[in-house]
Amino acid sequence: MDEQQPELRWAPLPPQPKRTGRTWAIIGLVVAAVAVVAALLFFLLPRTDGTAPGDTPSPAPSTSPSGSATEPPSAEPNPAETPLTTPPPSTDPTLEVFRGHVTGWLDTAPRGLDIVAGANGEDALPVVDTLEQDAQRLSDARPPASISQTWRDGVAAYSQSLADLRAAVSNATGVSAAVDAARTAAQNLRDLVGL
Repeated sequence: MDEQQPELRWAPLPPQPKRTGRTWAIIGLVVAAVAVVAALLFFLLPRTDGTAPGDTPSPAPSTSPSGSATEPPSAEPNPAETPLTTPPPSTDPTLEVFRGHVTGWLDTAPRGLDIVAGANGEDALPVVDTLEQDAQRLSDARPPASISQTWRDGVAAYSQSLADLRAAVSNATGVSAAVDAARTAAQNLRDLVGL
């Protein structure tokens, strides 16, 4: 028994439904999102001309009597509108505050000089570098007015003694005398601030 096979016929496929509504909905949503982002950027980004949205210059009342011509606006800024940018007055530090500021650098000087006295040649140069950096920081520190000139002179003498020490270490001659001179200059600074 043969079963009958169904007869195959070619028939056109039914057309797919049009999706133009869905396409237009997607395009509409994209346009709306771009508009929202543009509006946010417009209102939230700072302006370089200094005006905020909605700010309009208001005319200033005229001080001249009515009926007469008003003077053209001057190019000079109004002092009341110009912000003052003067720095606050600097205060003179007390000796105690200044001492607290420079104590660390002055405390490392004797220890560093002891290391230089016991080291040979090239091993001592990094320590001298550190001492010279500390001397620069001491020079940059703002002393009280009562010791200002003495401090500046003492720091200059200490810096010079460190430069002499560097030369002595590099040449390997007179290191002991140079260490003693630097130690004396550092102790003068310590005495000046009461350490």
